[in-house]
Amino acid sequence: MSRFLWPLALFLVLAGFLAVGLRLDPREVPSPLIDKPAPAFAAEVLTDPQRQLSAADLTGRPWVLNVWASWCGACRDEHPVLLDFARTAGVPLIGLNYKDRPEDARAWLRQFGNPYTDSVMDPLGRIGLDYGVYGVPETFVVDAQGVIRLKHIGPVTPQVLRDKIRPALQRLTRG
Repeated sequence: MSRFLWPLALFLVLAGFLAVGLRLDPREVPSPLIDKPAPAFAAEVLTDPQRQLSAADLTGRPWVLNVWASWCGACRDEHPVLLDFARTAGVPLIGLNYKDRPEDARAWLRQFGNPYTDSVMDPLGRIGLDYGVYGVPETFVVDAQGVIRLKHIGPVTPQVLRDKIRPALQRLTRG
């Protein structure tokens, strides 16, 4: 009889793990970079390739990094939200153009508008890899000392702005 109980017990344990796993939100991947210094980068600015921007250039004030690409459908969905956010953010909104052709990215910004203070090019995805980017879009809030305080995976929506990004920025600008 116990010979039949072992497979049943094993099945119940595996079913329990599956049930717990199905309740998890795949967008809530914890980032090991939270509360750690933002990875250093220096990259060409998309709209002015003769100029470079680095993470060090941004220290001294909070900033937001949005990882995007012209081939990304979800980036198109979040773009109007970023345009509105950029008008009232009070902090630099930096774009990281991820694994994209510069000419496609520039055309995309001309067509849909440019919310970014600056957008840097990452055609091979190396900067994105350093930031632990799983896909686009992803958004990071970085404090004045260059420490990542928030990572959001997926498109920025009005609710994400209201519930996550703006409160994080308010904490950083108050303290």
